[in-house]
Order: sequence, then C-alpha cells, then structure tokens
Amino acid sequence: MQTRLLEARLFLGNSELKKASLLQLITGMGCDNILAQLHTAHPEFCDKVGGILIMHIDDLRALAPLWLSKTEEVRQDKSHWSTNITGDIYGMGWISEMYGYSFGAAEVGLRHKINDDIMIYPGYTPRIGTEPLILHYGLPFKVGNWSFSKLEHHEDGIVYDCNRLFPPPPFPREVEVMESDPNVKRALYLSIECINTLNEGLLLHHTSVGCPKPQWSKYLSFLKSKRFSELTKPKYWNSLKVENKLTVQHVALSKSRHPKIHTLFSTECSSYFDWQTVGLMHSFRVSGQPGNITRLLSCTDEELKNYKGRDLAPTHYVPSMNRHPLTGDWYPAINKPAAVLHWINHVQTDAEFIVILDADMIMRGPITPWEYGAKLGHPVSTPYDYLIGCDNILAKIHTRNPSACEKVGGVIIMHIDDLRRFAMLWLHKSEEVRADKDHYATNITGDIYASGWISEMYGYSFAAAELNLRHIIKSDILIYPGYVPLPGVNYKVFHYGLRFGVGDWSFDKADWRNADIVNTCWAKFPEPPDPSAITKGDQNARERDLLSIECGKALNKALYLHHKRRNCPRLSTTIGSISKKIEEVLTSNKSERVTQRSSTTTIGRNVEPMDVTRQQAVERATDTVSRVHGSKRLARSSKMWIFAVWAISVVVFLLVISMFFSDRRRSASRSRASRSQKAHNLTMKQTV
Repeated sequence: MQTRLLEARLFLGNSELKKASLLQLITGMGCDNILAQLHTAHPEFCDKVGGILIMHIDDLRALAPLWLSKTEEVRQDKSHWSTNITGDIYGMGWISEMYGYSFGAAEVGLRHKINDDIMIYPGYTPRIGTEPLILHYGLPFKVGNWSFSKLEHHEDGIVYDCNRLFPPPPFPREVEVMESDPNVKRALYLSIECINTLNEGLLLHHTSVGCPKPQWSKYLSFLKSKRFSELTKPKYWNSLKVENKLTVQHVALSKSRHPKIHTLFSTECSSYFDWQTVGLMHSFRVSGQPGNITRLLSCTDEELKNYKGRDLAPTHYVPSMNRHPLTGDWYPAINKPAAVLHWINHVQTDAEFIVILDADMIMRGPITPWEYGAKLGHPVSTPYDYLIGCDNILAKIHTRNPSACEKVGGVIIMHIDDLRRFAMLWLHKSEEVRADKDHYATNITGDIYASGWISEMYGYSFAAAELNLRHIIKSDILIYPGYVPLPGVNYKVFHYGLRFGVGDWSFDKADWRNADIVNTCWAKFPEPPDPSAITKGDQNARERDLLSIECGKALNKALYLHHKRRNCPRLSTTIGSISKKIEEVLTSNKSERVTQRSSTTTIGRNVEPMDVTRQQAVERATDTVSRVHGSKRLARSSKMWIFAVWAISVVVFLLVISMFFSDRRRSASRSRASRSQKAHNLTMKQTV
C-alpha cells in the first residue's frame, strides 16, 4: 500500500538529546481568553496546536500526567463550554482533550515550533508551493456531487464486509474539468487521494483476511493503475531544515523552563494566627514567589462556626489536632504535619516542588528550588542547630538511621514525590517523640522548657532520616530578627518567633496572643524606630537593627493594607491615637525585669529582657483598642435610642391630639342633641 509518509529525523550526532515539539496549528481561541487564565498558571505559554506532534521522550514523561488532568479539568468546566469561549461549534466540551494538551504543555513550559505545512484537512486549499504530508479527514469534504463524512460511518462494519468499499470519488480526469484554478484543483486531488487511499487499505485488509477476489470494476482497475501510483507516491519532508529550527527553539526553552512551585503554611482559627496570616500573605504577594499559596487552617467545627478570617488567604480546611483524638494530649504544634498530610491526601496538585513555611514569617524574596538546588531525594532547609537530639540517644531511639538525622527546619523546599512518602512518617514520628516523656530533658532535646514542645521538629528530622532524605542546608535563606546577619547575605525570610528589639522598642509575637488586631479597624503594632535614627558605629549591630525595623514595619504595612481592603472608616482623632496609646503603655514601667523565654545559646542577639509589667501593659493596650471601638458602637446605639424616643413622642402627641378632637366632636354632638330635645319638648307643651 502506498501512502503519504512523514520523514522527520533529528540528527543528534555526539551531542546530548535535543528536546523539542512540533505541532500543526489549529483553532484554539481559548488560549487567548478566560479559559487559559482559569486552567493554567502560564496562559502566555498556551499554544494553539494539535493534530500531529513530535516530542522528546523526557518531555512526554513530564507532559503525560498533566495532559490527562488538564483534560479532565476542562471537561468538568461546563460553564465555559460555549462556542465563543472554546471555538467548539457544538458547545459541548468535545474538544476538552485538545485544550488539555495545550494547557498541560503550558504548565510544563513546552514552547512549540508550529508548522502548518505538515497537515491539511481534505476540502481545504493548500498554500501555493506546499506539499502536505498528512491528510486529516476529521471534517466532511466533497468533490462535485460526491461527499464523505466519517460520522456517517460511525457504526459501519465496512472492515468486516468482504470487498465493500466507501463510495468511489470522481476520477482524476473528471476533476481536471471541474476547476480551472490550479491550486483549488490541487485541493480536489488531495480529497480524492484521501478516500482512494482509504479504499485501497480496505481492499488490502479484505485480501489479508481471506475474502474472495472482488469482481472487476473500473474503479478497482484505477486503484491498481500507474496513474494512481503516481498520485499517491510518498512525499518527503526536508528534515534537516526543520531540525535546525527545532534545535534553536529548544535552546531558548531550556533556559527559561522551571518546575512549578506551591507554597504551604499552617495556622489555627484564632486572632493570633490571623494577624500572622495577614503579614505572610502580604509579603508573599510582593516577594515575587512563583506559583500559588495555600493556608492549611486547623479548626474544630465549633471554632469554624464563629471564625471571621475565612477571606484572609486561599485556604484548605483541616480538622484540628490541638487535642489528640486518641491520647487526649494537648499539643497544637502537631497540626503542622497533620495538616500537610491532609492536604497531600485531599488535593490534586501539578506542582513539582512544595515550599513549607511557618505563619510567623515574612518573605523578602522568592524561595525557589532552582536557586538553592532542591531535587528529588534532596530537600532544601535551614539550620536548626539547637536540635541536639540528632547527636544523642534521642535519635538512636526514634530512627533506625541516626547518622542521617539533620538539624534542620523552618523553611522547607521538597519534591512532591518525596513529600508524598514523607508526610505520614512526619506525623507518626512527631507523635512518637511527643509520647516519649522520659526524654524531654533540656540536655537531651535542647528544649529550654523541657516540655516536649519541639517534638514536631524532631518528628521532621527523624522521618527524613528514616527515608534517607539528605538535606541541602542553607544558612542564607532565613534569619531571626535580632540576630546579626552574615556579611553580604540577602536573606529571603524573617522568622519572628523570638523577641527582638531596637533601643527602647521591642516586639514579641507572644505579647499579642489575645489581641484581635485583624478585626479592629486600623489597629497595629507599636511602630519601630525610624531607620535614620540608627547611628551605631558597629556595622554588625546596625545591620541587625535595620533588619529588625524592616520586619516590624512590614507587619504594620500588611495590617494597614488589610484594614484598607476591608473598607475601614477614615481614621478619626480617637482611633488615630490608638497606636500612640499602645506605645506609651508599652514603654512605661521599666523598673523590673524577667528572664528571656528564648534560647540564650545563639550568638549575635542584643535584646533587652522583657519588663515584669510589660505583659499587663499589652493587655491594657488591647483593652484600650476595644474600649475605643466599643465607645463608637455605644455612640451609634445612643443615636438610635434618641431617634426611637423622638418617634414615639411624635406618635403619642398625635394620639393625644386625636383623642382631644374626638372628645370635642362628641361634646358638640351631645350639645346639639340636648338643644334638639328641649325644642321638641317646648313644641309639645305649646301644642297641649
């Protein structure tokens, strides 16, 4: 059987394999409208392609699962099936698979070399000078009074009916006189070539399965003629020319392609975590971090009923593990591994790497696997040197591979396949260490409270050791405000988990555990000093203080923008003085001191201990915020009462007036009746 052939060789020589894609252009208006914006994070990479493709095997391995998932996603999006969005003339989502390909390729970062010389639909007129290699008979086509549509043969058993063929098209000599335009005539020849090739294939198939020799006919004679052989001789492509184009295209692609990232952080249903969420979400938006972010919100059903912060971040809701459902142990920190495990098991993601942060962090720049070298089997994290349990009996008890235990935590960048294996073990190891109360001691765990509070951190390190995940430990990603920075390092994350300060100003997140900063209009934290006021001669101390100020200001800016988005009323003199009152209260009563709650083993911190009365001061400041806003509500309530009393007074007045005039009318009526009776009696007397 003779047919059109596609010869497309990629000459590799001694160089490495070239990854490339080649597809035929089709109509795909959804790449230019809301459809692409909904179904791919990179609509600018959406190519309107389909039909035939040539793809490197490594690209196909990356694309195949996304091709399927994006096809399912578009197919389910029935609200966007209309013709003006998809270009589907039936408006039935029939071409969802085609969009699934384009959106999947956009997600992976494949950029196509589009060539519209390769394929043609029979019935279409080819461009002058082109020789199509593929005939795609997906649409109806006709030549003169003859026509063909594959849909008419949807249930046709023609393959199994010996010697039955599709209706023969006109002969070439008949086509010759149908059209004078040479290019249109070429289109007609392509149409009859398509159906003739199909019929030739049927004849060969029938012969191969033992069908009797068909009766002679003019059409069968033509299919065996030299003329038909000439019309259907193989067509070859200039593969060297195409190879050069493809190679250039792939070089450009390889420089810009990056894996997809998704960022996670865990919180609870409380005002304490809400203001941390506001801070992290604002910093995420301005940091340039690629991909999306999800808050893992751990709440009980009762907490969720009254929770006001649903709109603070894209959220995945998780059952609260504050109190362990089996042991009854109160340990809110276990919500982090439990929430990550819940997300992994309930959410389908196309991200290749997951970045895990804590809520009490501020992002200063993007955190990406390609910058820090994360890969499968090798997550990236930051040093937690106080996890001394990796070097003693704790690791020997809780992991079979103690030599692989690494003192890491804080920021995590992990391949999704590693996280799927790791998440369950992270939770189990956290529970295991938490239950091991015999080894809570500070000299074993490094926990200054010796309360098992950092069990979740050991759960992470021991689970990673079990799976032999070896971390790339980076000390230039995260810094605690108040620590002296390394020279020349541009840290990507502030972790304000410990008290820090500059001069008389300080900040400790624990002081604001019960303050409803997010739902109190224009409430904020005491403003840190102005950077221009930092005049210390010690360069290290200056850099440390500038970072501390930056962190404090970033939190307040996030809160300001949050209140603005919620359309808080304009700042009045009373409300505007809230922050000033808070600062006055916080800076008073400096006579007594207490020991810091944070670890004293870290070098480079310069933070004064907290005042004995500081906590009470914060509570009074919080009460001030509540009283100011309570007085506003009371003022509004008083106005409503005044209006109600006024309205009732008017109604009573009208009732009194009405009653007065009613009595007057009744008195007048009685008077007239009396006079009438007297006149009647007088008349009777006169008559008598």
